[in-house]
Amino acid sequence: MTQKLHNITNAIHEGFLGALLWREKHVKERTFVVILALIVGLFGGFAALILKGLIHLISATLTSYLTVDSGNILFFIYPALGILVTVLFVKYVVRHNISHGVTRVLYAISQNKSRLKRHNMYSSMIASSITIGFGGSVGAEGPIVYTGAAIGSTIGQMFRMSPRVLMIMVGCGAAAGIAGIFKAPIAGMLFTIEVLMVDLTSVSIMPLLISSITGAVVAYVFTGYDAEFYFLQSEVFVTSRIPYVVLLGVFCGLVSLYFTRVMNMMENFFGRMKNIWLKMLIGCGILSCLIFLFPPLYGEGYGAIISLLSGNTAAIMDGSLFYSDRETVWVISVFIGMIILTKVIATSSTTGAGGVGGTFAPSLFVGCMAGFFFAYTINAAFGMDLSVKNFALLGMAGVMSGVMHAPLMGLFLTAELTGGFELFLPLLIVAALSYGTIKMFEPYSIYAMRLAQRGELLTHHKDKAVLTLLKIDNVIESDFLPVRPEMDLREMVKVISQSNRNLFPVLDKEGMLLGVVQLDDIRNIMFRPDLYRRMYVDKFMSMPPAKIEIGDSMECVMKTFDDTGAWNLPVVDHGKYVGFVSKSKIFNSYRRVLRHYSED
Repeated sequence: MTQKLHNITNAIHEGFLGALLWREKHVKERTFVVILALIVGLFGGFAALILKGLIHLISATLTSYLTVDSGNILFFIYPALGILVTVLFVKYVVRHNISHGVTRVLYAISQNKSRLKRHNMYSSMIASSITIGFGGSVGAEGPIVYTGAAIGSTIGQMFRMSPRVLMIMVGCGAAAGIAGIFKAPIAGMLFTIEVLMVDLTSVSIMPLLISSITGAVVAYVFTGYDAEFYFLQSEVFVTSRIPYVVLLGVFCGLVSLYFTRVMNMMENFFGRMKNIWLKMLIGCGILSCLIFLFPPLYGEGYGAIISLLSGNTAAIMDGSLFYSDRETVWVISVFIGMIILTKVIATSSTTGAGGVGGTFAPSLFVGCMAGFFFAYTINAAFGMDLSVKNFALLGMAGVMSGVMHAPLMGLFLTAELTGGFELFLPLLIVAALSYGTIKMFEPYSIYAMRLAQRGELLTHHKDKAVLTLLKIDNVIESDFLPVRPEMDLREMVKVISQSNRNLFPVLDKEGMLLGVVQLDDIRNIMFRPDLYRRMYVDKFMSMPPAKIEIGDSMECVMKTFDDTGAWNLPVVDHGKYVGFVSKSKIFNSYRRVLRHYSED
């Protein structure tokens, strides 16, 4: 039996290799990439459906017995229980950190040749559905991006695609996931371009379009053509509202800044804790208390968004301790203001405690609340009649644009989610102003800031992108003959005769770099036999203008070359000599990578 299985496996493997060879001979790479994009789009779309279905199933089962006219003690229990199950699943089943999915995709693109582990095709889906279904205050969009990207990477690796094509496949998977979960094909493609920073070239545009459309079609076929959020524009936008739209854009930018800064602060707080059980205890405690006080923080919060967009303001206080005051204007205003301030704390506590989820839904949620709060408070304070529904919609685009640093995606995602294309102009204004506001304070998105700090981020800036792709290990030259400080000039000349270099590292017995000897510096004495026994290396060696550490980024290396004017610099690992790196070697590698990276 075992032999039979072995034979079958070998036959399948040989057949697959034969198919690969046939493909290489008869199908052009561009055509094949398009076919793969279609396949990735199908799998990404179905993954989004499964994830959404799992979340709704778990959530509906747990919340069907909750009351709406009072506080619910179960809000203390459900989120903590969900996070506990998630932590156990990740720790003992997955055994790999799967949090911060979008950041990990960015890291894989820039540092791991777009290769993702195969378990990411399902592990994030299972973990996030448990976390969110039990009330974790995060979104499913980060996990579906991770899942879709892993699907694209796995399929690309299966067919032996190059790193450049793998990057496109990762982008296709992410685009399909976003398009499938939101029914937003344009937003899916724009997410890949603006957030994952995959370049829009003649090679990538068609696969990205096909995968996005395919993912959305899968969602349309199985869930219908209705927009994700019901929105009916009851007030036609007029130009007299533009000043308030401008103010809302700036306000959303500041809210985005608050969201980003608090998220980063809370993650650093939990990151300093080494005990996972302590993190879970503190995170679950904060999360449960916040959800008990403010029930809209439960889960993704899409129910609260639908209530505000449909004009059902009082429903925002269902299940809270303040239910009896749901018709009081200022109570509602303060309640929503507190939700805006605490949502990011609830989200970061969920992920800090060990839950799995993203910040898409939280940013949409906060944006909707911020836009509603802005218009509702102005109306109450100054007797205005701003459309709270319209401004809630505009706020969604504003905060998402600011948090993600993706104004086009924020604009089109909001319009596609709600069908609110009638508000295209104010959506554009709010998205642009929010992005411009936060850009003055935070140069990178909430996903990219950690990688940017470590010099591991691949961006649309070609020069920086190529330098990020270059690794110091690949440009080190080690054919420089070393010398010892106690060697005399005679021995030095003998080493020179055996070398084709004009630079020699001076090392001690432990291999530590003490200095360098340059041929030009001793040319005037190396032909004087009378000095052979009197001159020693430690007398004529010199210190290099700078040293390169083995872990330095290529951008840092190039800056060092620019500052020193040197052509060759030694590379050390905590003082121990490794080799030399030269400008010429870097320039040759730079040109090769740039040509490969930019190839259409």
